[in-house]
Amino acid sequence: MDVMPLLLLVAGSAAIAAVARRTPVPAPLLLVAVGLAVSYLPGVPDYTLEPDVVLPLLLPPLLYTSATDSSYLDLRAQTRPVALLSVGYVLFATVVVGLAAYALVPGLPLTAALVLGAVVAPPDAVAATAVARRVGLPSRITTILQGESLLNDATAITAYKVAVAAAIGEGASWAGGIREFLIAAVGGVAVGLVLMAPIHWLRTHLKEPLLQNTLSLLIPFVAYAAAEQFHASGVLAVVVVALYLGHRAWEVDFATRLQEEAVWKMVAFVLESAVFALIGLQLQFVLRGLGEYEGADAAWYAVALFLVVVATRFLWVYPATFLPRLLSARIREREDNPTWRGPVVIAWAGMRGVVSLAIAFSIPLTLHDGKEPFPHRNLVLFLTFTTVIGTLVVQGLTLPPLIRLLKFPGRDTQAETLAEANAQAQASRAAEQRLDDLLSDERNTLPPPLADRLRTVLERRRNAVWERLGQVNPVTGETVDDTYRRLSREMISAEREVFVKLRDGRYIDDEMLRTLLRRLDLEEAAAYRETA
Repeated sequence: MDVMPLLLLVAGSAAIAAVARRTPVPAPLLLVAVGLAVSYLPGVPDYTLEPDVVLPLLLPPLLYTSATDSSYLDLRAQTRPVALLSVGYVLFATVVVGLAAYALVPGLPLTAALVLGAVVAPPDAVAATAVARRVGLPSRITTILQGESLLNDATAITAYKVAVAAAIGEGASWAGGIREFLIAAVGGVAVGLVLMAPIHWLRTHLKEPLLQNTLSLLIPFVAYAAAEQFHASGVLAVVVVALYLGHRAWEVDFATRLQEEAVWKMVAFVLESAVFALIGLQLQFVLRGLGEYEGADAAWYAVALFLVVVATRFLWVYPATFLPRLLSARIREREDNPTWRGPVVIAWAGMRGVVSLAIAFSIPLTLHDGKEPFPHRNLVLFLTFTTVIGTLVVQGLTLPPLIRLLKFPGRDTQAETLAEANAQAQASRAAEQRLDDLLSDERNTLPPPLADRLRTVLERRRNAVWERLGQVNPVTGETVDDTYRRLSREMISAEREVFVKLRDGRYIDDEMLRTLLRRLDLEEAAAYRETA
């Protein structure tokens, strides 16, 4: 097996992504553009997307890292818009885009057109989160886009399976399609619910950070494969497990959290970079098989379908935003009145990505009889590719200036600072109370300077190096240094519990919780020397 093409892909895409960080161009767009250009160079290896690799090997870790970085509480607060986009919009887009393709392309069967509709229906998790992070969208909009992109793949893959079954002659009905969707959705969630608690228990009971992080790398693949064994949605299983583990990450050992954060940042960086580069590199492969549709006809179909995809999202987003409010007095009472600007951004941020291409490449070559070729398969691949490229380039390049033009209110840094200060004050009071309780026990006796130093740490949090003292506690046999570090850990634990309670009470958000926990993790790591 020649591994050189894989090494070149990983190294090249990582280098381009690093360059993109020093330019105003978002990394996904630069990677796609370079991939398109490189695909024309002589001697470039054939980087054909393999669905058997992308869906079970690339999709699970990308979903996992995106879901663990999301907020379960924020997603729960946005359940309605996320569900309307991840389920309702995907099914709506499948039908509308499919009917449009059927009307546009002479001779394209309706079943094959619906396959195309299902393939291009879901916005991509990687593209949405990558651009959202870069442009600094308001938190509510970012939550909705992340939630949609985490869950919509399950809807699209199920719709695709039903459409393909009809297209190749295996038979499919509305009742059968609904049944398959329910099995996939309910089964995927059920598998995730079954796995999440045992996996979390194992994570909290393994004592070696290396073993814990090895388990962390396996989790998305295990969840995905387990769900697929039961013909359920592996996507939903991964998302459910990841959201639970991310919500309970504070219970894992600090060394594991620090190491895990670094590991997953690296994995996400490499995979995201490679995925966008792969999208661009598909151009030559897709063009080779167009045949009768080369030239102006193919270009017209591509432009028309891109416009239909963009318009379809606007047709869904605006009613889905305002109709529930018009129909429900409860929603009007509980939620602020939405402006027209938020739906504009949500509609324009519907970029497609590697999942659509991977699904398209998995379209069977022949019909059920094994003799007749799948109708217009190469055209479906081409239109999927042009739609993905079009949304990434056109929408990806214009989204940042659009957000600036709409003048979204910036984050209230003063309010966030006040909330963080209040949270820290409450946590410090809890830690100080814990310290007083511990010092009243003779087993925890410390010289006054060190006891004062523990209290000083609560106020300043600047010390990174601890004194190593040789005195021994006559009751426990611990050195003063050991006692000091143990009590420090108890205090940090008290602060951590308060931060989580404040997060659960929605006084602070998950982003602030992660910031505060990382500060404690770094202090705890500095306070405890590694033992053999």
